[in-house]
Amino acid sequence: MNSVKIKLMLVMGYLGAVIGAGFASGQEIVQFFVAYGDYGMKGCIVAAVLFAVCGAMLLYLAHRWQVSNYQGMLHRMMGERVGVVVDFLLAVFLFLGISTMLSASGAVFYEHLYLPKNLGIFLAYIMVVAFLLTGKRGLITSYNLLVPVKIILLLLISGYAAFCVEGQAMEVYTTFIGPDETRFWLLSSLLYVAYNFSLAMVVLSEYQTLGGRGDGITGAAWGGLILGVLVLVNYIALSRFLPVVMHYEVPMLYVAGKISLPAKHIYTLVLWVGILTTAIANAYGFAQRFAGFTGLSYRICLVLCMTLALPVSMRSFSSLVSKIYPIFGILGILIITMLMYRTTKDIAVELYYYMMQYITGRKEA
Repeated sequence: MNSVKIKLMLVMGYLGAVIGAGFASGQEIVQFFVAYGDYGMKGCIVAAVLFAVCGAMLLYLAHRWQVSNYQGMLHRMMGERVGVVVDFLLAVFLFLGISTMLSASGAVFYEHLYLPKNLGIFLAYIMVVAFLLTGKRGLITSYNLLVPVKIILLLLISGYAAFCVEGQAMEVYTTFIGPDETRFWLLSSLLYVAYNFSLAMVVLSEYQTLGGRGDGITGAAWGGLILGVLVLVNYIALSRFLPVVMHYEVPMLYVAGKISLPAKHIYTLVLWVGILTTAIANAYGFAQRFAGFTGLSYRICLVLCMTLALPVSMRSFSSLVSKIYPIFGILGILIITMLMYRTTKDIAVELYYYMMQYITGRKEA
């Protein structure tokens, strides 16, 4: 497969996994970056670097160990005992994530399109199942189709809001008092990367078989950097509306509405596609894991897990997010810590091995 194509597919996979409902809504960016005022920009830069480094490390280890699924990555990184526990917790989160995204789809239909909530839930259900029936091929195809649309529209709206509109027209608020504990801006940035990267790992691990190690590492690193740029653009756009955006459930829709009504309608589509790509990542990861555990076919497990997620999806989107994501952030920190430890250790061993070969060769000469 063409080297450039492989790298682009990895970029799409990374962006598709991370830029979901929370990112597209602007709520994540407000809570983790905008709320810290000027310190938030530093946090965006830290997040960009971490996303790039962690992505590159993951693909390095995936090729080094010849692992092409997240379960294998967890077991190799953390050992069998701890890996089994983390694998179980991640599987639970993936399942709850399906319910959360279905609920988010219902909320978008009800609150912004003025259509029945159940229609939004059912349509997302059908789309996810349709894309994933072919397994990994469906996952990659869905991301190659949906992510470019999502990224282009997101950049058009947030980029225009951030750079192309005069401050007075945007009703900029010049006075904003950030949180008392602004020194926690760095911790906030780390937590943001931690819980987002855990879901990205589920998707990126699947790309190991597409090409060589160099292409994988480069593609993941570029994906992380582009992701950081998108975070920064959204931060700038949202910061222009402080402190008003702090009071909105979907602050980016407020920003888009200030540009024009058509812009708001376009951004509603961006938000829904973001929900869909996150649901696809969660459903694929859980269905694959459930199929391996039960011995049932992947397709049966896919339909079963999507159907079982429906009752929970009837609950409020905001209540699901407030209960699920903080726990997942702690799990994400553990995963990133072990990823960095294993990669650093492996590279150190390789360097030692080559150094000893060099020294031995010189002695023999």
